[in-house]
Amino acid sequence: MHKKGCSEEELFSFLSSVKENDRAYNKVLSSMCTIPHPVAVRAHNMFIETNLGDPGLFMGTASIEEMLVERLGTLLHHKKACGYSTSGGTESNIQALRIARKLGNSKCPNVVVPESAHFSFDKAADILAMEIRTVPSDDKFRMDAEKIEEKIDKNTVCLVGVAGTTEYGVVDPIEALSDIASDRDIFLHVDAAFGGLVLPFVPHTSKFDFELAGVSSLSVDPHKMGMSTIPAGCLLVRDPSYFHSTEVDTPYLTVQKECTLCGTRPGASVAGALAVLDFLGEEGMAKIVDSCMENTRRIIKGMENAGYPVATMPEVNVASFCCDETPKGWQVSRTRLGHMRTVCMPHVTKDTIDEFLTAIGEM
Repeated sequence: MHKKGCSEEELFSFLSSVKENDRAYNKVLSSMCTIPHPVAVRAHNMFIETNLGDPGLFMGTASIEEMLVERLGTLLHHKKACGYSTSGGTESNIQALRIARKLGNSKCPNVVVPESAHFSFDKAADILAMEIRTVPSDDKFRMDAEKIEEKIDKNTVCLVGVAGTTEYGVVDPIEALSDIASDRDIFLHVDAAFGGLVLPFVPHTSKFDFELAGVSSLSVDPHKMGMSTIPAGCLLVRDPSYFHSTEVDTPYLTVQKECTLCGTRPGASVAGALAVLDFLGEEGMAKIVDSCMENTRRIIKGMENAGYPVATMPEVNVASFCCDETPKGWQVSRTRLGHMRTVCMPHVTKDTIDEFLTAIGEM
């Protein structure tokens, strides 16, 4: 820190120069985040100082969080779902496993996850001292339903399935997981951080949410396909009593107990998340998703025409290809198996796809 402050002009000149080092989104096909919707930015700025960690001071903002939970719960087939805003899928997944560990009451708890599980489950298991048991993928890169039972024993406190996998955009056999969870009375968490705001707007998709009786909790991130400002995740649970297991006393705040992982929590991005959902409505969200899915189909067809087949047909707007090279100037990513991974977010237009395919043809 300088002894004396600098001028505002000097400060923002410096900040502008630093921001120029950030990658613009125009040739980014690897991110599950996107440019925030203008209404999200406007709402964010309106609530910039709010702290949901002390809701008695920000009762209006707290009511917005409740509305967001209700909107998402209704969309995911449980209008009375209980939940709260998180920093994103990682925090939601940690909290879900924390709840499952408390409810499971095992001295040596384990969690059964798909091979495709997000790396946040490694973090969660490390923090919570839980053993991870991994179920291999089938030939479509989904959790192999026939091998789930092999990993379960008396110390299994949680099953995990992914709806819209990070690497291949597929949906694990959540219905099979739901049946097993119901039969064995095991907590089932669905990581729908990405797919939760895609799959409800795609016709004829796999069941993955609270429509299935065995689903206990679900993560969904409005700062991904919900186009909110960052950070805006959400953890939803079927039964409000689940959160009693994570409560701690907070006697000096405006509430006496909190069940959340973080103390201070931004209200601004939550307002942004609700703003987008209410501004677009189901019809508007469906149009956004349809456009992203159309671009996904376009890139799949173009890549196949160029001799690079898709590794598996995705159910959301993530597509990975058997292609070892990357066109110069473009940002893609690689799966653990080395497939080229692309994500067609709202900032990715038809023209962007065509420009990318042209670059692929010139490699």
